Amino acid sequence: MSGRSANGRSSIYLGADGRWHGRVSMGVKNDGSADRRHVTARTEKAVTAKVRELEKAREQGTVADSKRPPTVEQWLRHWLETIAARKVRASTLESYRSKIEARIVPALGKHRLDRLQPEHLESFYADCAAASLSSASVLQYHRILSRALKVAVQRGRVARNVCTLVDAPSLERKEVEPLTQEDARAILAAAQEHRNAARWSVALALGLRQGEALGLAWQDVDLAAGTLRVRQALQRVRGQGLVMVPPKSRAGRRVIALPAQLVDALRRHRRQQLEERMLLGDLWEDHDLVFAQITGRPIDPRADWGAWKRLLAQAGVRDARLHDARHTAATLLLQQGVPARVAMQILGHSQINLTLGTYSHVVPELATEAAARVGVALWGTTETRSETTLQDAP
Repeated sequence: MSGRSANGRSSIYLGADGRWHGRVSMGVKNDGSADRRHVTARTEKAVTAKVRELEKAREQGTVADSKRPPTVEQWLRHWLETIAARKVRASTLESYRSKIEARIVPALGKHRLDRLQPEHLESFYADCAAASLSSASVLQYHRILSRALKVAVQRGRVARNVCTLVDAPSLERKEVEPLTQEDARAILAAAQEHRNAARWSVALALGLRQGEALGLAWQDVDLAAGTLRVRQALQRVRGQGLVMVPPKSRAGRRVIALPAQLVDALRRHRRQQLEERMLLGDLWEDHDLVFAQITGRPIDPRADWGAWKRLLAQAGVRDARLHDARHTAATLLLQQGVPARVAMQILGHSQINLTLGTYSHVVPELATEAAARVGVALWGTTETRSETTLQDAP
């Protein structure tokens, strides 16, 4: 293959500079021009090996861009705006963007993508931990990097995903702190003095996420059948304001059977809302929302959070996150003997281990109840096992 070859074919030749050169046709660039790569070496054998390597990459369809490899910063921004933007929800994209700009780019952005090493990641994670960031946050950084690098590997930008060579940061799952049954009842009693009282019945009985509850439409509530369908969620998106987005996952799209008491609460709420609508007349904005402002407009999540905090204080209940209402609903479901698979469907979890792992605090209680039921089934008694005393011992 020595000497110059016809256009479109690989060639190897000895240049006037005394070095051996190789040229390989790799196909066509994005702009339609020919993509012909140049390699050089001190010996014919060495340059031939380089030419063979390029030809192999061409045949396998793993040709890398001929331009200088991008930096981590350049690739992350490209991945974020042109790849991730087409696949994730606006709120998720905004979360990615804030984490990339705030932490990942300042720490790793200047590295060339193909020269990023496992040690760079390990140092970054150690710095995050030293800055007292939560294990959940560090794990999120790792997952963002891993997803972006996975695409880079698929597109031939890098040969490996260095995230796979590093142990993912361990997630220290905090024990959930659900409200007690008495607390939940106190909250529901206090809520009767306020508009949208059923908002908190939905939270504590069904465990709807905040966005799911605020995005709930009347067309998705069948009071006659006693069911509720979750198909959208209300979220605040930068630059867009309050918008409706699909549920968090496919499992989030679900139909939930309603307790009879909640059906009654929603009927009362519906009547109250219709009365408000008649009083406002043309001032009412019809968004078909179950829980809305007095004008019919969506409730801002921040206002909803404030209402929850005030309700806790009024009910004399300890301070708790709004998300703890969801934890309370899940705990009550499991404590009442609802199978974990059914609780998973009601909550909209995508995996059963998420349900069981998050609410592991209920498992000992369920195990004790299960043992009692087995005792009844086999021995027909609910008596507890008596303890053996020293006097009874042989």
